[in-house]
Amino acid sequence: MQSITLCAAALLLALTTACGNTAKGVQQDADNAADNARDAASDAGSAMSGAVETGQVKSALLADSRMDARDINVDTNDRARSVTLKGTVRTEGERVMAGEIAARQAAGYTIVNDLTVRR
Repeated sequence: MQSITLCAAALLLALTTACGNTAKGVQQDADNAADNARDAASDAGSAMSGAVETGQVKSALLADSRMDARDINVDTNDRARSVTLKGTVRTEGERVMAGEIAARQAAGYTIVNDLTVRR
């Protein structure tokens, strides 16, 4: 009888431990899923903010009648707070002007002016 009681106690202990581990595993999985969802939402917010900056800079470049901005590509990295201008312009003056316009439109961002002058 005593061995049956010991076996039953061991079985009960094993089941209780297993249930506890399962509950902890489920909780850990839920915590991980919540962290992943927060990270995804943050990344989406950054992407949207970067897209807004890109649109504002590109629109301002296209609206300026002193330059031809059709060959200017605008890339924004919101996490790094930078706007990169790539492509070609007709003159050095347009290259400088494009950087100035970008700086006004994307206040607080670093402007990387990688524009080249067409030869």
